[in-house]
Amino acid sequence: MSTVRLSLLDFASKHDGQTAAEALAASVALAQRAEASGRFERIWYTEHHNMPSIVSSSPAVLIAHVAANTSAIRLGAGGVMLPNHSPLVIAEQFGTLAELHPGRIDLGLGRAPGTDQVTWRALRRDPRASDQFPEDVEELRGYLAGESLVHTVDAYPGSGTRVPLYILGSSMFGARLAARLGLPYSFASHFSPAALQPAVAAYRAEYTPSEDFPTPYVIAGANAVAGTTLEDARRRHETVLRGRVTSMVRQNPQFRGRELTEADVDALMTSPLADQARTMLMYTAVGTTDDLRTYLEDFAQKADADEIMVALHGSTTEEQMTTLDALAAV
Repeated sequence: MSTVRLSLLDFASKHDGQTAAEALAASVALAQRAEASGRFERIWYTEHHNMPSIVSSSPAVLIAHVAANTSAIRLGAGGVMLPNHSPLVIAEQFGTLAELHPGRIDLGLGRAPGTDQVTWRALRRDPRASDQFPEDVEELRGYLAGESLVHTVDAYPGSGTRVPLYILGSSMFGARLAARLGLPYSFASHFSPAALQPAVAAYRAEYTPSEDFPTPYVIAGANAVAGTTLEDARRRHETVLRGRVTSMVRQNPQFRGRELTEADVDALMTSPLADQARTMLMYTAVGTTDDLRTYLEDFAQKADADEIMVALHGSTTEEQMTTLDALAAV
């Protein structure tokens, strides 16, 4: 078995023909299978809004449900998009989770809204909130440490739980912020790979030790698609790629509600949009367990990462389970 530390990123994807309830039940089943394997460090859940194929719009609620149906594996947000929220509310939510499930909860923090500008306005947030991200992170950390930076205000529950914070990012901004604050850094190379190596190098070079994290720690994102054979996995990967292109088209307000035919998607696969999707999925392990092992070991070295967080891809829950099982044997 490889010594590479592996974790999972679950988008709580709602596949064709599934209801939201079925997709959420699938996330529980995936977590239970991952926990039973004993191979994975943690599972994180994403925050996305106004995306019909992703039902993880409320990571804290989903984490609570999954935690109640598992017993040991670490669970967290990968992440909470902090500009969408009050730091106090997030401290209370994750403080509650930490009290209910001690030693099992992580909190990854992102600066992006996780949605489009129209939806962001519907969340009742000021578009300038992203500019306050560093200050919001420090305010949140103060609440969780029991050292509130806001006079007479504290988080109950939350105060003193010291829920581990991770900075998420895909640029130098997040890398340098994580280094300055002495926090672990999770790079979103599973969909935004361009700055991976320079960002990690800057983070490690500039890291300032903190009480909770005396040494730097890097998580790098990758994708995985497994099959019974390499050819089978490649076919599944092509289906995933087509799905990504379709999703990118549907995110355009001009095309919302429009059904794309297979011929439409065929035409799109030779377009600049498809090239963009291929670039986004640059770091993808495809194949059987042996193929995944070789790829992820090489990727960990290339990324200079302490841990690889793998996004499970597939057009069905069964395909995601196949990939999970293959990863468990890596």
